[in-house]
Amino acid sequence: MDILHALVANLQTPMFLAFLLGITATLIKSDLKFPDGMYAGLTIYLLFAIGLKGGVKLSNTTLLEFYKPALAALTLCVTIPLIAFGLLTKFGKYDKANAAALAAHYGSVSAVTFSEALAFLDSLQISYEGFMPSLLAIMEVPAILVALLLIKMNPKDKFEDSSWGKILHELFTGKGTLLLLGGLLIGMISGKKGHEQFAPLFETPFRGMLILFLLEVGIVTGRRLADLKKAGVFLIGFGILFPICTAMFGLFLGYGIGLSMGGAMVLGTLSASASYIAAPAAVRIAIPEASPAIYLTASLAITFPFNLSVGLPLYLAVSKYLYGA
Repeated sequence: MDILHALVANLQTPMFLAFLLGITATLIKSDLKFPDGMYAGLTIYLLFAIGLKGGVKLSNTTLLEFYKPALAALTLCVTIPLIAFGLLTKFGKYDKANAAALAAHYGSVSAVTFSEALAFLDSLQISYEGFMPSLLAIMEVPAILVALLLIKMNPKDKFEDSSWGKILHELFTGKGTLLLLGGLLIGMISGKKGHEQFAPLFETPFRGMLILFLLEVGIVTGRRLADLKKAGVFLIGFGILFPICTAMFGLFLGYGIGLSMGGAMVLGTLSASASYIAAPAAVRIAIPEASPAIYLTASLAITFPFNLSVGLPLYLAVSKYLYGA
């Protein structure tokens, strides 16, 4: 009953309903579309806001509290792409380029799924550690690098130094990494006094901006639903079952290192999420032979809607069971 209650509560959130509206608008061929640049503007706002708020919370966190979660996050974002690559090549029969591209997406994280997880917990008045946005920042880049190293180890697909330069530049100067890390630093340095200054813009309006962003993501997802016919049973199954398994990995790891029930659920959600901002940009440069129809369909049309609708209440139910709540 707990999972059913959580599922109903999640499906009633304005964030999920806005996402559903976006998909519906596409399916009925509505002329609804966002003005050029608005999607990019919302992305900048959300990533920067997550970084700023996380930085303020991190400024009040001791190293003793943070080092175990940080190591756990690194463990997850290195291990998950390795497992994904092995499964995709051995059982999915994908070539190394497409397997590495998918591994990069599933090893990295989705800031929007993360934001929705926090909003979901807030709606149920479940607390979590304030430094969770820092784990989001930690987990975004390493998994992509691991996936690219898997390709480099393939004698047929060795990158030249110039290629690595472009890839690393894209990863570390891309808007996702720059905004998250930059926001974290600004929040940490400015602390509570800084928070009082930016709170009117980045605290109260955050949920409204997230609703608008999810409406646009719903429109984009709706356009990719047709690709599900070409995806195949394995990719659809992988896009649902693999996140469940990685979520359990993250949940048990969070429980083992002493995170709160809400914190373990968020770490599980990060483990289950698939990137569709940072990873596609890096993969486009590093693995041009990989098919966007495969990795974008998997992350955006399969895993993202699953996590947003069923995944979050499922991960919370498992977290509650672990903690005996």
